[in-house]
Amino acid sequence: MSDADAPPRSTRAAAIPFGILVAAVVLVSVNLRPGASSLGPVLEEVRRGLGMSGGVAGAMTGLPGLCFGLVGALAVGFARKVGMTAGITIGLTAAAAGLLLRVTTGSVPLFLVLTVVALAGMAVGNVLVPAWIKAHGHAVVLMTIYGTGLVVGGSIGPLVTAPVTEATGSWQHGLGMWGLLVALALPLWAWLALHERRAPSEHSVAGEPPPSGRMVHSPTAVALTVLFGVQSMHAYVQFGWLPQIFRDAGLSASSAGAMQALLSGVGVVGALAMPTVIARTSGLHAWMVSFGVMLALGYAGLLVAPATVPWLWALLLGFSGLAFPTAISLITARTRHPSVTAQLSGFVQPVGYALAAIGPFLVGLLHDATDGWSLVIVLLMLTSVPLTLAGLRVARPSYVDDEI
Repeated sequence: MSDADAPPRSTRAAAIPFGILVAAVVLVSVNLRPGASSLGPVLEEVRRGLGMSGGVAGAMTGLPGLCFGLVGALAVGFARKVGMTAGITIGLTAAAAGLLLRVTTGSVPLFLVLTVVALAGMAVGNVLVPAWIKAHGHAVVLMTIYGTGLVVGGSIGPLVTAPVTEATGSWQHGLGMWGLLVALALPLWAWLALHERRAPSEHSVAGEPPPSGRMVHSPTAVALTVLFGVQSMHAYVQFGWLPQIFRDAGLSASSAGAMQALLSGVGVVGALAMPTVIARTSGLHAWMVSFGVMLALGYAGLLVAPATVPWLWALLLGFSGLAFPTAISLITARTRHPSVTAQLSGFVQPVGYALAAIGPFLVGLLHDATDGWSLVIVLLMLTSVPLTLAGLRVARPSYVDDEI
């Protein structure tokens, strides 16, 4: 382990064993997505079971991005009051309670409120976990685990929920099991929160004055926000609409699902690789250009020959999606102090998830207005330009701490 990847000197005396750090990151990372991504495959069953209107159901699909954005913007201030580890623990508690309780109600308003509670808890974790990792060292290893856990968790949510629902005959079982998974993380994180209270570190967010400058004054922070936002928008658009694009081109439902799984599989590989690539590479310019080029080529393929070699378009779009684990890892790699990491995370992610909420909605409107996918795909292809330009700025080996 290099000195740069080791825990800060002031925290080594009370350092948490590496195995516990790994277990904590695994448990939190795999739980920050399934509660958000699992509803889609059983949305029709939920609608019938609760008597939910189509308009309410449609609005509910935009809640993850909306909650991740709004609540994420408040997460750093919350952590300053309660502590970073306690903030994550409270977020996990809210996520578990919301996911478990919402499947016990027959009321549509209460189901929506509890869904918001669960998503708010996940939003807190989204923002605070990168800063928590920065404060405890082993950043490359732990960010690799974290990024991989996010991708895996987001993938298994829709993959497992429908089969469990079909096997048990109950959408409540299919959705409720994700609350049980979150609950498994609570004992360890509660212990960590108590440990932090007994041995507080100067690197904790709680009680620290904010950095002297504002994130908007940092070119690196602004560029990273654009990179994360554009990629998040594509991720949610692809998750929500890509199977339908393939089906409208003539693929079967199972084939369209397989293409989505292939795209997600590439993301898992990227999450495993990119933190190490960032740590060992002085410049990331070639990577950023490749993300933009592959994004444009993937959509171009969907435009001209979607059913000819659909696996190729899925692979190209999956490769461009490596921009997501890259952006997540750069939140820690482009900062020195955990407090700055927390502030950067709280600046980058809310904007990104706001775009993630808006993107699929606008795609649906354009598709309905034009009765086709051509204009949608062309516009998505053009967004490869801001993604590449923002990526090239972030590729420079600079620190946000020095810019604010």
